Amino acid sequence: MDAGLKRELEDKVRAGERLTREDGIALYESDDLAWLGGLAHEVRTRKNGDVVHFNVNRHLNMTNVCTASCAYCSFQRKPGEKDAYTMRIEEAVRLAKAMENENLTELHIVNGLHPTLPWRYYPRSLSALKEALPNVGLKAFTATEIHHFETISGLTASEILDELIEAGLESLTGGGAEIFDWEVRQHIVDHSTHWEDWSRIHRLAHEKGLKTPATMLYGHIEEPRHRVDHVLRLREMQDETGGFQVFIPLRYQHDFVDMKDGKVRNKLQARTTMATGAEALKTFAVSRLLFDNVPHVKVFWVMHGVQTAQLALQHGADDMDGSVVEYKITHDADNYGTPSKLGREDLLELIRDAGFRPVERNTRYEILREYPGPEANRREEPQPMRL
Repeated sequence: MDAGLKRELEDKVRAGERLTREDGIALYESDDLAWLGGLAHEVRTRKNGDVVHFNVNRHLNMTNVCTASCAYCSFQRKPGEKDAYTMRIEEAVRLAKAMENENLTELHIVNGLHPTLPWRYYPRSLSALKEALPNVGLKAFTATEIHHFETISGLTASEILDELIEAGLESLTGGGAEIFDWEVRQHIVDHSTHWEDWSRIHRLAHEKGLKTPATMLYGHIEEPRHRVDHVLRLREMQDETGGFQVFIPLRYQHDFVDMKDGKVRNKLQARTTMATGAEALKTFAVSRLLFDNVPHVKVFWVMHGVQTAQLALQHGADDMDGSVVEYKITHDADNYGTPSKLGREDLLELIRDAGFRPVERNTRYEILREYPGPEANRREEPQPMRL
């Protein structure tokens, strides 16, 4: 990047001036990751100090049966496949309660688009989970699922959200976003929920007082300009609603696990390579710099690997998603033995090891507990991060 353009971008960021689409594309074209990371780190520090947020959650996928066959997805199964499953509500409650003694604070619930499950199954599930774990926040369902519920119930999204909120819903999940630009989306998504419906449903949720996350699936067939477009759509909507509390870049995964049954369901991997660690860090940095009106940027360690997740905290991220326990949609994210669970103590150690002060939050980003940061003698005698 030209030195003059670098200075111009630095001046804009430090003055709090909003970056343009052209600025975002220029940032992606820079090969100076240290500079990019440093600039993004300035912004995350201005917004969140030396804090890294985390929560103790469990991911719960009550069914993997899905009418869609999205090109990137290895999670979905068709009715009758050997490993297709649908949980009874009692089973979902039992799995959720298994973490009760670990002071679980959130359930993160995402499912396939089941063709025959009745609409009532979903609010009843939330009601049963809330009754069993009244102090646990329920973050449930993608906008794609809400759109599906409209189809199977005959209700409007507004009516559906009202019922789910009454049943205990505190937040939607951010999934179903992938990449919004149709140039890419038409090749990767096999359902009818696109930007217009995704944004409509999140806007409704914001109007009803819910704060929601937003995601972006990157590192497949999209180009940097599509990532910039994706973030700017969300930034414009955030100007209107103020309802997004966190942005989560999600690294596209190859089918490392599910190919073990002999079927490679991921239709993209024959012509794609997964994003490198450097590309992941660049994506976090540019996202933090562009998405100036969202409070938090989260790194989901399951999809990036633990070491890249730690480094992302130096490249714009201020949140490391939680204990997780079981993540069926993409597990063994980097194919290097990424664990399926990190307990509270594991997260505290990883955050301190990266040089930050851990703060435990709930679904609404209310602070539950602040913890000491890295040991003082470690700061006085810097040690390299263990990679």
